[in-house]
Amino acid sequence: MKIEHIAMYVNDLESARDFFVKYLGGTSNAGYHNKNTDFRSYFITFDDGARLELMNKPELADAPKPVNRTGYIHIAFSAGSKEKVDELTTTLKQAGYEVLSGPRTTGDGYYESCIVGIEGNQIEITE
Repeated sequence: MKIEHIAMYVNDLESARDFFVKYLGGTSNAGYHNKNTDFRSYFITFDDGARLELMNKPELADAPKPVNRTGYIHIAFSAGSKEKVDELTTTLKQAGYEVLSGPRTTGDGYYESCIVGIEGNQIEITE
């Protein structure tokens, strides 16, 4: 089996879409809007076929997202090289995103950085 897609609710659907397209190389579909429920979504497709569904609807509960919590903690993207990890981390930092760690080589051998991306959600950038 393979993971078909991952979905996340966001408050600002357009900004979230723009983040994943601008910084992480995704391609967005035209979007979906259910006029009866006011549910809206975009599917963002990445080079290897992985997809992320960004969703929004009225009256979402926006719980705090502490760094150390249970549940899904980050989405990891492979930049392809250590140099590209460094470049993207610098670009995101200059754009105002918080760098939580790295770039660095972790104890289990990954070269990575971790940033706080859209709406407090963590993004890991690996080589």
